[in-house]
Amino acid sequence: MKVFITGGAGFIGSHLAERLLAGGHQVLVLDNLSTGAMANIDPYLDNPSFDYRIGTVRDGPLVRELVDRCDITVHLAAAVGVRLIVEQPVHTIETNVHGTEVVLDSVSRKRKPIVLASTSEVYGKSDKIPFAEADDLVMGATTHARWAYACSKALDEWLGLAYHRDKGVPVTVVRLFNTVGPRQTGQYGMVLPTFAAQAVAGEPITVFGTGEQARCFCHVDDAVRSIEGLMLDESAAGQVFNVGSDREVTINRLAEMVREEAGSDSEILHIPYDEAYAEGFEDMQRRVPDVTKLERTLGYRPETSLEQIVSDVVAEQRAALQSA
Repeated sequence: MKVFITGGAGFIGSHLAERLLAGGHQVLVLDNLSTGAMANIDPYLDNPSFDYRIGTVRDGPLVRELVDRCDITVHLAAAVGVRLIVEQPVHTIETNVHGTEVVLDSVSRKRKPIVLASTSEVYGKSDKIPFAEADDLVMGATTHARWAYACSKALDEWLGLAYHRDKGVPVTVVRLFNTVGPRQTGQYGMVLPTFAAQAVAGEPITVFGTGEQARCFCHVDDAVRSIEGLMLDESAAGQVFNVGSDREVTINRLAEMVREEAGSDSEILHIPYDEAYAEGFEDMQRRVPDVTKLERTLGYRPETSLEQIVSDVVAEQRAALQSA
């Protein structure tokens, strides 16, 4: 099978490409390198089953050409990261909504299957824990740029499912919950690589807010295994799946785990949200997925322990510091 991955030079995309190549598939990647990097795909450039293009998913003719060359599309390209979203809401909305519109239009021409990546952010401020795929979405006010990403990805989902219902396109939606691991950058506010980089450098570990907000972290290997499984399962079309771990940890405890793994004496420094982002910034206290649907469909759930995840990320950040 030949697979087209948008955002394929990014963190998740490059891991998915690696897994698919190892499984004997051919891979074609499109990335504009805004948050991805050539270093992520360098190991595959000599592989005859791998090809790439530098460009944007908003380029209709290019996307149509690449879609036509492949059997299935995995649409990962998006504006991501809390800091990027807060600082560039127009870019966020236009990239996510228009980019997805272009990709869906391209696959619909020949009704080619697509896996559409979404996010746990779409659950917004819901306090119904754990989050199940059919639960209501509770968005914040439009006056808060924080919710631009959640709303844009929710619109992506509605559009994708509309293409499935109205045009017969096999669309599968995956809602990713805090995917972490090697190759993830802390540049746009990703918490775990930021903590790890600070700890190995002996700098203060900066926790935004009280640190009592809780999250569930999923190793990227588990995430791409799930994406591949759903990609190959025709029965998944027209459905939404949570993909993530359901083990909760507070951000304070995560900072402590990183510090312990790094053998660091870094202080844990709390910064109010208003100072970290902007006045009136809103966040949710808990974000826990119900992954029973994923387990029922694929026969497994994300399984890498949080301790192993922290160890992998700290090791990568230590290696990066030593090679700098």
